[in-house]
Amino acid sequence: MQKRTVPICLACQVACLAITGVVAAARGEVLFEATSPYHNIRVEDRAGYRWLTFDGTLQTRMSLRDPLAGHFEYIEYFHLPWLWNTQVSRVLMIGLGGGSAQRQWAAWYPQVRFETVEIDPVVVRVAREYFHLQTGPTQRVVVEDGRMYLRRARQSWDVILVDAYTENRYGAFIPYHLATREFFEIVRDRLSTNGVLAYNAIGTLNAWHSDVIGSLHQTLKAVFPQVYLFPASSSQNIVLVATRDARRRSLAELEQTARALLRAGHIKLPEFLQRVRNLREQPPSHFSRCDVLTDDYAPVDGLLTRGRRASR
Repeated sequence: MQKRTVPICLACQVACLAITGVVAAARGEVLFEATSPYHNIRVEDRAGYRWLTFDGTLQTRMSLRDPLAGHFEYIEYFHLPWLWNTQVSRVLMIGLGGGSAQRQWAAWYPQVRFETVEIDPVVVRVAREYFHLQTGPTQRVVVEDGRMYLRRARQSWDVILVDAYTENRYGAFIPYHLATREFFEIVRDRLSTNGVLAYNAIGTLNAWHSDVIGSLHQTLKAVFPQVYLFPASSSQNIVLVATRDARRRSLAELEQTARALLRAGHIKLPEFLQRVRNLREQPPSHFSRCDVLTDDYAPVDGLLTRGRRASR
């Protein structure tokens, strides 16, 4: 999830809301605001985009002109699993936000059954009412904790996507129970034979402040035979792709598969090949010193906080 502070005067918002029922902030028009058990949630129209924030942190951006546009770059890396499995028919995503990935998959892969698990019912309501989320036979949303849902599930998926962040006084961080070896073992066991996991995280590959990415990489490597790193070009989002396929794919091979998918019209994302080329073919050497996260030891909030201090 893209993270950015949206400074808006709360006192002005409350005064406007009392008079008009719609908050007009200095930088946009607030359409919705509520506090759920998990977040303070705000929807705002500004500069031709619709913005979704949790606790003042930007989660989703959507073009008002075209709901399939305006999203953040890292969302496009959730199409990469097609490189390892060209017969995807079932997808599970943990984390909904404004539904950017859900809109794309519904429009471009209507044959795929896409299921989303979101813990916050208010987020589901907001995605439906303000971000064009449409549910039906091939788009389903379940309100539940993602790990609990996976643990209880009896079916398998070809692709599992994870894009889940929460907030505390230090900022955004991955819920620890969605970042441990035990969690990834559950994910592996719920993937089909050629199944692929794509996992969004925030960090860098810099040796001085990449502890959270390094630990996630090492933890995934403890469970999956292959892990690939795809850093976004325009943000600190890094999508880690883990596969059940033991054979390592080179960048040249992935590019060849991407071209074939684009020629066949199977992939409609214009920047697909560009995203493939962002592969970091070898992980940084210092990753080997990072800890494997477990249910007994998973200080993901501390790792992110340490990274923020080092990057200042």
